[in-house]
Amino acid sequence: MSLRKKLLLVALCTLALPIAGWLYVRQMETLLREGQADALLASARAVARSLVVTGAVLPEDANGWYVQQATSPITVDGYGDDWAPLTPWSQALGPASNPRGKLLLAQDGEWLYLYADVRDTRRTRADASDANALAADHLILTLANAAGKQRYLLASAAPGPLTAHSLDPPVAGFPDPLTAQWQEDGSGYRVELRLSRSLKLRALGVGVYDASAGGDPTAADTRPLLAYSTLLSGELGRLAPDDAQARLLAPQGWLLARSGRLNTTRGTDGQPGWFASIIYRSLLGKRLEDASLWSQDVPRLDTREVAHAGAGKPVSVWRSGEQRGSVVLTAAVPIGQGGKVDGVLLLEQASRTVPLLANRALLGLLLTSFGVLLVAGAILLAFATRLSLRLGRLRNAAERAQLNDGRLDGLFEDGRFPMTDSMDEIGDLARSFEKLFGMVGSYTDYLRTLTSKLSHELNTPLAIVKSSLDNLEHAALTPEGRPYLERARDGVARLGALVRAMSESSRMERSITSAEPEDVDLRDVVRGCADAYRALIGPRRLDCVLPDAPLVLHCAPELVAQALDKLFDNALSFTPEQGWLRLSLSPIDNGAQIELANQGPLLPEAMQGRLFDTLVSLRDKATPGDVPHLGLGLYVVRLVAERHHGVATARNLDDASGVAFALQLHGMSRQRLGG
Repeated sequence: MSLRKKLLLVALCTLALPIAGWLYVRQMETLLREGQADALLASARAVARSLVVTGAVLPEDANGWYVQQATSPITVDGYGDDWAPLTPWSQALGPASNPRGKLLLAQDGEWLYLYADVRDTRRTRADASDANALAADHLILTLANAAGKQRYLLASAAPGPLTAHSLDPPVAGFPDPLTAQWQEDGSGYRVELRLSRSLKLRALGVGVYDASAGGDPTAADTRPLLAYSTLLSGELGRLAPDDAQARLLAPQGWLLARSGRLNTTRGTDGQPGWFASIIYRSLLGKRLEDASLWSQDVPRLDTREVAHAGAGKPVSVWRSGEQRGSVVLTAAVPIGQGGKVDGVLLLEQASRTVPLLANRALLGLLLTSFGVLLVAGAILLAFATRLSLRLGRLRNAAERAQLNDGRLDGLFEDGRFPMTDSMDEIGDLARSFEKLFGMVGSYTDYLRTLTSKLSHELNTPLAIVKSSLDNLEHAALTPEGRPYLERARDGVARLGALVRAMSESSRMERSITSAEPEDVDLRDVVRGCADAYRALIGPRRLDCVLPDAPLVLHCAPELVAQALDKLFDNALSFTPEQGWLRLSLSPIDNGAQIELANQGPLLPEAMQGRLFDTLVSLRDKATPGDVPHLGLGLYVVRLVAERHHGVATARNLDDASGVAFALQLHGMSRQRLGG
């Protein structure tokens, strides 16, 4: 991974800033919520205490029959079509674990309506006037007011109107008989009737008798009547806060009074848009309770907060508002004394402030964090780019110095390693490289001049030894000493050959420096060398591959031929008797490449980059009588390549059958690739 990518990854650490800010905004939003919830709960407790202190009229028994407000005229015909809007809030007849049916009660300005739907698949029919009516399927209706109570038997042998007779002695003010409508089908029967509100009923009882199940035929579940009270609503309106909706409920959730309305309209501070709402709900807002479909105008609330308050536990809940981007805070507290819960007070407050403030804080945080990330990323990218460029210059300088034997002379305009004036760590590294390559250059210069120095220094002692051996040959020697003399002469001869080789190398370096270039078709040079080599390779095979078009280069042809001689001598020494050699010439960009490949052992990996250094050789040690190899041939090849602004390389062949040495030449003073 590049340095720029690593630094960009490091820049991602700045993401901790928006994450920390997001957590802070969430905490702030939580504190705002808790503060509003505590304040609303305190207001609800105060209103509840005020209702108790002021003696607001609450039902003595909250477990009663609830009478809904009729939303449309009801026709008493025994059918439930007119009751459809009120059906979702029907009340169970009989025990809650096994209800016999459902009961609906409604009222308007004049009448109290009753609709009972009883499930009964096994019917026993009889009219209310029949002597055996109490043994058949029937209803017992109990009416109670301040004057007393009256029970009625409702039974019919067939669908249609029925007349209910009183089971008790007549009480003044109660109707006798009572008319109703009876309808039935395969699932059961339905009874519908209406009563005048002038009766001022306080309680009502409904008993269902199933002849197939048995039981008390005259029993009725009598409960007080509960209904929405305008008087109680007025009292509640005087006590409740102006910006909240207050609802007084029975412990079971039936609506007894209400004041105020939820204000979810757009305020002066604006309202969060759909994008801000999505951000709030997904990133900031904690879980909200789902908004009930009938939460605003329903006769009964069956929600978690009502259940908790009905059990005597105050609670606050956040819900989604009906308007986009709004939330509703609900505080529910119980009303009662001595541990008895007579009702539940519900205070609801629509809040746009919390999501609006949270959204503004989050959006501001996101914009600030995004700007910081952009600036930090741009700074780190610029720094990484500059650092990469500086390191690239350092690497290129090291590679160029390596190609030039570690010498810094001529590599740069001022002859110094780049960035050595920098005062940072890269400057320290550049100065270390400069010092290292200076030492390498000095050692290389020493090695380059070592051959000429050795040849010069060895000539005089070698001449003394040779003259001494010549004089010793004329002296009287024993037969046993004659072999030692011959060995000394052989050693002197080999030593002289070495001195001549070193002198030849020194002369070669001087000749390479002073060679005069000319325009030459390299095909003629390579072809001539190949023809000369065939007479020297014995049974080996030599292939010569040349381009079809002339390949003209401004160069010194004698230097190219000498370099090829060195390469051929090296290749011939490693090629087996029945092996092959291949000499090829090919054009390259602004120059030419000459390659000599031969069959033989592969180059060691560790030596491929050092073969063209001076005094380096891979040949076996010389045997007695042979002249040892000094490793100067490939060094001369490299000098020729550098004289032509090129490079000498060595590689193993792809099929691992041998090695290939190449000369890349670009001309001495001008480059021209002719064709």
